[in-house]
Amino acid sequence: MFDRKSLRVYFIAGTQDTVDGDLERVLKEALDAGITLYQFREKGPTAKQGAEKEALARRLFAMCKAKNVPFIVNDDTELAQKIDADGIHLGQDDTKIEDIINDFSDKIIGLSVGNFAEYDQSDLTHVDYIGVGPVYETSSKSDAKKPGGVELIRKMRLYDEEIPIVAIGGITPSNCEMIIDAGADGISTISSITRSNNIEQVVTDYLKYYTDK
Repeated sequence: MFDRKSLRVYFIAGTQDTVDGDLERVLKEALDAGITLYQFREKGPTAKQGAEKEALARRLFAMCKAKNVPFIVNDDTELAQKIDADGIHLGQDDTKIEDIINDFSDKIIGLSVGNFAEYDQSDLTHVDYIGVGPVYETSSKSDAKKPGGVELIRKMRLYDEEIPIVAIGGITPSNCEMIIDAGADGISTISSITRSNNIEQVVTDYLKYYTDK
């Protein structure tokens, strides 16, 4: 059964997000610091492909297993199946959940929801959590929509009081407290970890906002 507490510090990254391309080092530091979930998101012109991407994913997955941290693959359902990942995260324009549910019935399924229109058009029957945002301006995703602010999280929580929500977009330890107070179960981040000189401190700063750790 999916534990919504795993959304608390949800780290997303691919090699393209790191300063030196050494994603394994960054993930190791993040895992040691206490991230609660990891999403492998290998995107863009420099992204690894094919066998190289699969080999990297397997190494990262093994690192997460050692720490009992769920390993989610972004969009690439074929890779997620091949390595038997813990789950898949899909965007509104990715593969439809109804097309993959037979292969992922016992896996974690996440779906990006940027606004209430997207929420209304999404079949959430098999969705374990929704990624809501962007909350703030973000430089990590070139196709990011207009930020909705903390109000987007607050209103989405009122709109659906039950579904686990992870907030995304421009989140840092200095602005995440309001997001959690607004009803998010957790925050997801790329650059606040991949660009940090002190990953342990960043993750610790996120975790301190959850009082019942």
